[in-house]
Amino acid sequence: MAEAISNGTAHATAQPNGTAPVAENGTHGYIHATAENGTITTTASGLSADEVALYDRQLRLWGAEAQKRIRSANILLVSLRGLGTEIAKNLTLAGINSLTIIDDEPVSEEDLGSQYFVREEDIGKPRAEAAIPRIRDLNPAVTVRSGGPLATLLTQDQTFYAPYTCVIATDHDLLTLSQINTTARFSTAPFYAAAIHGFYGYIFADLLTHTFAIEREKSNIPTTIGPETPTRSVVSVTAQRETKGSGKTTEIVQKQEIYCPLILANTSPLPSSILSSRRKLKAVPPLLPCLRALWDYQRAYNAFPSPSSSSDLATFTTLATAKARELQLPLETLKSDFLRSFMQNVGAEIPPTAAFVGGRLSED
Repeated sequence: MAEAISNGTAHATAQPNGTAPVAENGTHGYIHATAENGTITTTASGLSADEVALYDRQLRLWGAEAQKRIRSANILLVSLRGLGTEIAKNLTLAGINSLTIIDDEPVSEEDLGSQYFVREEDIGKPRAEAAIPRIRDLNPAVTVRSGGPLATLLTQDQTFYAPYTCVIATDHDLLTLSQINTTARFSTAPFYAAAIHGFYGYIFADLLTHTFAIEREKSNIPTTIGPETPTRSVVSVTAQRETKGSGKTTEIVQKQEIYCPLILANTSPLPSSILSSRRKLKAVPPLLPCLRALWDYQRAYNAFPSPSSSSDLATFTTLATAKARELQLPLETLKSDFLRSFMQNVGAEIPPTAAFVGGRLSED
């Protein structure tokens, strides 16, 4: 995930004559509005009065410019299981411009336990079509539509992805995720993949070439412009300024991160900075080789391993051990109790896990 930093929470003070709160430092002021004859007139923010009222809390958090960028976003979401449901809810409430959902799998009874946009009467209907009317009710200002069947998506070329600000695919196998990622990459659309398995989950991000800025207290050691890691470089350092009342100076450092597609990330070794440190190697979670092993198992058997099958457990253990060896992880990383626990969780949808992983992906 890319580094990010906000400029701090705005401190707002009440203004006279019905004026909306304005940040004391002026940098987070989101709206100047006055009530005249019952009509709200807005200036400076570029947001309508209705939008200011609707998004009041998040405007106070990240300001008008960030909200305008959110409002212009067009998101493609592939899969609407429990995790996709949380992402759809978060993005719709945040106020994006449009959300296109692709999921033509029929609603099943087990979907009712984790997908709160479908009902018992929806069983048998395509997931996206069943859920979209209730997603629209969350925020009528957001356009929510179906993108058709998954099979059609997988035949599309890069022009299909051109209108989208970002593509998110959840709960799919590696082949499907990689195909979507590769085609979206040709249209320069950032891509996220994610899944949950019971109490476990992951998020993968391919943001192509991503530039971001961090604000920090200036160190005694000058910030060097140039490569920091094999994938990250410092692009520029702005003029320093004195922080009010503290006597300290800060600097805004602009960095650039180069991402790789999922198909390469899945076979990449760990960075040399980790391999050269025993302490860092021991901190690598056993979930990483297990996820890689799970994708191999799905490709070979077109199914998840069954925790009640001793042969499945043995096969999966062999795959996971091989992945751990490829990553040069210590032998103690992959323990039998974790392997058994992971297999028991594979494919399960637990709402709190979906809410946590979906929240992290949505905020990114």
